[in-house]
Amino acid sequence: MPDAEEYAEAVLRVVERIPRGRVTTYGAIADVVGGGPRQVGAIMSRHGGPVPWWRVVRADGSLPHSHEGEARQCYLEEGTPMRGSGSIDIVAAFWSPKAQRRRSR
Repeated sequence: MPDAEEYAEAVLRVVERIPRGRVTTYGAIADVVGGGPRQVGAIMSRHGGPVPWWRVVRADGSLPHSHEGEARQCYLEEGTPMRGSGSIDIVAAFWSPKAQRRRSR
């Protein structure tokens, strides 16, 4: 496992690669950079402001309630697939950082 600064940079690099209109999950990022979803979430809460944080969601396609308003606007602007309930259509919108990592090798 890299040191804390390297880990944070690795998480943020993955988030920066998520295409407009797509999302990935905390767990999918953790699968690529190591650690677990909660560790990725902690990095995002401390350092995620400059990256497209709204593109990282829970496995069920939801965001914390405190993020819904601002994130919803970003989803609408980017054309992110959503469900009638307001959550992300995770099947239609999911972007896999693992697939991207394999292609870049």
